Amino acid sequence: MSNGSPKVADEQPKRGAFTRFLDTVEWLGNLLPHPVSLFAIFCLLVIVSSGIAAFFGLSVADPRPATLGEEIAVNSLLSAEGLRYIVSNLVTNFTQFPPLGVVLVALLGVGIAERSGMLSAMMRGMVMNASPRMVTVTIVFAGVVSNTASELGYVVLVPLAAMIFHSLGRHPLAGLAAAFAGVSAGYSANLFIGTVDPLLAGFTTSAAQLIDPTYEVGPEMNWFFMFISTFLIAILGWLVTEKIVEPKLGKYNPDDMDPDADIDANVSMDKLTHAEKKGLVFAGLTFLGLLGLLALTVVPEAGVLRNQETGGVAGSPFLSGIVVFIFITFAIPGLVYGFTTKVMQSDRDVIDAMAASMSSMGLYIVLVFFAAQFVAFFGWTNFGTILAVNGANFLQAINLTGPGVFVLFILMCAFVNLMLGSASAQWAVTAPIFVPMLMIIGYAPELVQAAYRIGDSVTNIITPMMSYFGLILAVAARYQKKLGIGTLIAIMLPYSMVFLLGWIVLFYVWVFLLGMPVGPGAATYYELS
Repeated sequence: MSNGSPKVADEQPKRGAFTRFLDTVEWLGNLLPHPVSLFAIFCLLVIVSSGIAAFFGLSVADPRPATLGEEIAVNSLLSAEGLRYIVSNLVTNFTQFPPLGVVLVALLGVGIAERSGMLSAMMRGMVMNASPRMVTVTIVFAGVVSNTASELGYVVLVPLAAMIFHSLGRHPLAGLAAAFAGVSAGYSANLFIGTVDPLLAGFTTSAAQLIDPTYEVGPEMNWFFMFISTFLIAILGWLVTEKIVEPKLGKYNPDDMDPDADIDANVSMDKLTHAEKKGLVFAGLTFLGLLGLLALTVVPEAGVLRNQETGGVAGSPFLSGIVVFIFITFAIPGLVYGFTTKVMQSDRDVIDAMAASMSSMGLYIVLVFFAAQFVAFFGWTNFGTILAVNGANFLQAINLTGPGVFVLFILMCAFVNLMLGSASAQWAVTAPIFVPMLMIIGYAPELVQAAYRIGDSVTNIITPMMSYFGLILAVAARYQKKLGIGTLIAIMLPYSMVFLLGWIVLFYVWVFLLGMPVGPGAATYYELS
């Protein structure tokens, strides 16, 4: 007994320190207002600060060669001109905000595919048909791919993975952790261009135009890097689950299960029915047919969706209209699946599916209204440009202009994500500062956005501020009574650490060692003009 006491005494401070750290993160996060309120506050701060800065004559020398040395001064929103700007542009700031339309259009297609049951059936078929040896990597991989319709991953795949592990005699929390890691910590990785891509690209475009008013960032501009990241996250998630998390959890004790929990309440473990299999086959053939038709418009030199001036793909209607293809490749296979399985039987069912996807976007639309005003105000006052120039000058002064700057940037994004879990909210705040700053020292906006997505993803699973964290905690508590926030975060922390390290290494190898672009037509470097 005496030999064991010191060990317990040694472990207690570590547990206490970790708990205090988690409590601090939760306390800091709870201090933040709702993201909508946050942007409203930011708008007011920009208005007041612009008046103060203009009064004191805050300015900076323009570093762009075309206007080298010219003074960039703060424009005051408290002036008569500022008031006229606010009144004249409040509506157009919102309606012309790049992420708004593209996200809503993409979600119309995703809504059909989701409400028809196609996405759920694909997920169940992928995971439940995997061999026992491949089930872990398949679950993580399915989680990453489910990010195309992220709610489905949280609501369907995470509980399903816990149930599958339990049925295989493995610890259900290990299955839950593997799925949660894929869906949330691997949030930006995917084989396909999803709804998050146009969302972030819109914010990046607005930020880049503070330096170059003609700069456009398309939804496809991170696709190459996110495609290869899918396999990295799947492999790392598999290794962490089987080598770290599952051994740490040990053998599952059925007595830990909550006796009042209805494990099968929300998720079915039934195998795919004949109708579902038939629907997936027809939907898959339809998808391949659509890809074939799309290839005919792009692959031939005379393709109608190529750039008609240069004959190339860069700057073509194909790339600028990528959101249209997201809509089509979800909506049409979803329709085929829905009508094959009889889930959809009339045009009203299709309309209801699209309407349901729009009804869930109410909060997003409100958020975008205030975010759009903040971005517009930030740009008009010249705050974004002045902060970017001063930040770039500081980085040059300390000689931190090489690729190493991205390590600090990714770590900063990961830390901010602990307290501001919304990807769109965080990028709306940070993009107007860091995109121009890194453009000034020579890096393209597409590259900055790819780096941001790493930091924004890896800490989703260890912050109580993530919108689905409560849902995951509730599912986990079914299998382990009295499971708390600290326990769940301790389970997920190895994924965050390994994903962060592995993703940074991939970023450097892909971009700076291999010289590969992060997306089709995406630049790595930017030269001021």
